[in-house]
Amino acid sequence: RTACRRHRPDPYVRRVRKDEMEKIMPACVAMFTEEVGVSPLAGDGGLLYQARVAELVGSGRAFARFDADGKVVFKAEIGAATDRACQIQGVWVAPEYRGTGLAAPGMAAVLRYALADVAPVASLYVNDFNTAARRTYQRVGFQEVGAFMSVLF
Repeated sequence: RTACRRHRPDPYVRRVRKDEMEKIMPACVAMFTEEVGVSPLAGDGGLLYQARVAELVGSGRAFARFDADGKVVFKAEIGAATDRACQIQGVWVAPEYRGTGLAAPGMAAVLRYALADVAPVASLYVNDFNTAARRTYQRVGFQEVGAFMSVLF
């Protein structure tokens, strides 16, 4: 719980409301496409992916910061969760806002929600080459505890 003290949580990061699905979906698609290299809209037109995002929004585990025009500038979700641990996923900053200092306070806000409302331990996965994200996660208190490889086929 001390992790949030390293960075003040962004007061503008909040739970995404169900009526904001149209606003959050482009950010979710962009994050997934950047991370995996394939659009989640391929195949079934994104029906399964949209259902998963809707589930996260509906359960109160999707978080975002919106700009004055209602565009998502930071987002993350709390995915898998038990009463002992949860996983933060889908962390994304809009390209035009990268490097402006939104990520660490945004992550601190999501981490605060995770630890207060979901589980006493929060985890996440990050690609080893994503040095900016790794620095951000370290700033808010995450520690590297292991490594693994994803195999897509």
